[in-house]
Amino acid sequence: MLSSATSRFLRQTGVSAQRYYSSGAAANTLLFVEHKDGVISNATLNALTAANQLGGSVTALVAGDAPDAIAKSIGDYQGVSKVLTATDASYEKNLAEDVTSLLLAVQNKYNFTHIVGGHTAVGKNVFPRAAALLDVAPISDITAVESNDTFVRPIYAGNAIATVKSNDSVKFVTVRGTAFESAAAGGDAAAVEAAPGADKVGVTEWVGEDIQKSDRPDLGSASRVISGGRGMKNGENFKLLYDMADKMGAAVGASRAAVDAGFVDNSLQVGQTGKIVAPELYIAVGISGAIQHLAGMKDSKTIVAINKDADAPIFQVADYGLVADLFDAVPEITEKL
Repeated sequence: MLSSATSRFLRQTGVSAQRYYSSGAAANTLLFVEHKDGVISNATLNALTAANQLGGSVTALVAGDAPDAIAKSIGDYQGVSKVLTATDASYEKNLAEDVTSLLLAVQNKYNFTHIVGGHTAVGKNVFPRAAALLDVAPISDITAVESNDTFVRPIYAGNAIATVKSNDSVKFVTVRGTAFESAAAGGDAAAVEAAPGADKVGVTEWVGEDIQKSDRPDLGSASRVISGGRGMKNGENFKLLYDMADKMGAAVGASRAAVDAGFVDNSLQVGQTGKIVAPELYIAVGISGAIQHLAGMKDSKTIVAINKDADAPIFQVADYGLVADLFDAVPEITEKL
């Protein structure tokens, strides 16, 4: 039984509960496309790979102030059979209430079996909201697709792996980007059509953003990452890591302890409550290795730990460990690079 609040929202957005609960529709997937400054996000391309593994057709939804160029671009990726575009300034910044209303309007018309997106700040904001309004359980942060109703996802900060089977008629799924390769371009150009109109909820408005710009690689997609922890002692000492990163072409990250201490901006946080990374090389400097941090980086191909505490938990997951004072070791390594 849907709550009165949910029923009211469904009426406002034009979604029929009877239509939603109907069964027997052919399997088909809606991919929510995140983009910024004319570029499709890496998380979306990873999610497309997962969507293709579900079988059946994939329809991409592109929303924004001017979505046509992005729609053409995503339509050229393998597996995408159709692209829906929703043009409105409120979608450009992915305001959760308005995007949720759009998803429900699209679902009401097309009756998708799966709605898939990246496990990003946007995905974590929108997908549970939309799933709750349709009275289904979202399946978040999946790392594998076993079938179109069975998924694998980490729980307990990655210390256990759950295999989840969903009997819901529509499955809202967010995808861990580091667990899937990016989808390949080179498919047939997909047809583009307008998405159905959706009511604007209008309870929030975009005020502004403060973007931290850097010439270094993006932390979420870098092939090399150097992270510092509480052992760095203060923010000024992170210059040691910046100097090393510049020589290696690496991104710089940090543990939550370093962020909470004010050493660096929280955009650099790696861990369960920060960014999930899986680079070819991860260097942990002055990081003890709390499970929350390990959850964000233990899928890295090669892990190097530098810590003066030989009993630090980080050494249990490291491929290479150096027991040394970081203030001696890091400058020496940087000099020899």
